[in-house]
Amino acid sequence: MNTREMRIDLLKMGLAAKSAGAHLGGSLSLVEVMAALYGEVMRFDSANPQAENRDRLIFSKGHGVMAQYVALKQVGVLTEEELLTYKTTGSVVSAHPSIHQARLGIDFASGSLGQGLSQGVGVALALRRKQNELVRVFVILGDGECDEGSVWEAAAAAAHYRLNNLIAIIDQNQLQYDGPTAQVLDLSDMTAKWRAFGWEVMSVDGHDVEAVAAACDKCGDRPLAIIAQTIKGKGVSFMENVPAWHHGMVTQKIYDQAMAELEA
Repeated sequence: MNTREMRIDLLKMGLAAKSAGAHLGGSLSLVEVMAALYGEVMRFDSANPQAENRDRLIFSKGHGVMAQYVALKQVGVLTEEELLTYKTTGSVVSAHPSIHQARLGIDFASGSLGQGLSQGVGVALALRRKQNELVRVFVILGDGECDEGSVWEAAAAAAHYRLNNLIAIIDQNQLQYDGPTAQVLDLSDMTAKWRAFGWEVMSVDGHDVEAVAAACDKCGDRPLAIIAQTIKGKGVSFMENVPAWHHGMVTQKIYDQAMAELEA
């Protein structure tokens, strides 16, 4: 997976969206996570994205789905032409995941934060009942999203049922729409919190593809939480750690400046 190309594609999508803007900050922070999942970890057949034996991926942090789209281009499911229809009427690449995107392997709509882990618990239980032991369920969460109480209800249920086929990846970029997560609602030690809820926990550099991939293989007899330490806006210096780029408009000038960095 070419992570530099993925970031370039994100910028192209942002420019194509024009005044509608794009959720670039939290998508740029997820590039290596998506590269690890689609490139090395998940059972996923690009020729049959709805295969019954595929691993499931739920984007609870729905506004970061641009990172999934550019990964799907890398594996041949989406074309550049389709990426450039981002946020236009009838496009297969909408602002948030949609259940109408079945050909992309997307099973759930999201965007209302805090719902995806509950969906993941349900899917993991269903797979167990089907005795489909090989399939795993991956849920992408934001660290700001973990302010939602429903996340912790789902975390408790997953531990109770010992769902070792469930992996939550928390994009800990330490920023959310309203500002730094520690100021909006300080959740303190995220690793300790997930462990206290009965999960196996790994903390990794979220911009190290191999580290993320290796962490995904650490499942034991409990659900696994991977705390991915990331930088919001990673790869574009003037977007990094800037809350305004949670959602922003990419002008031609901004695009040219960012592309000059990525192409250097």
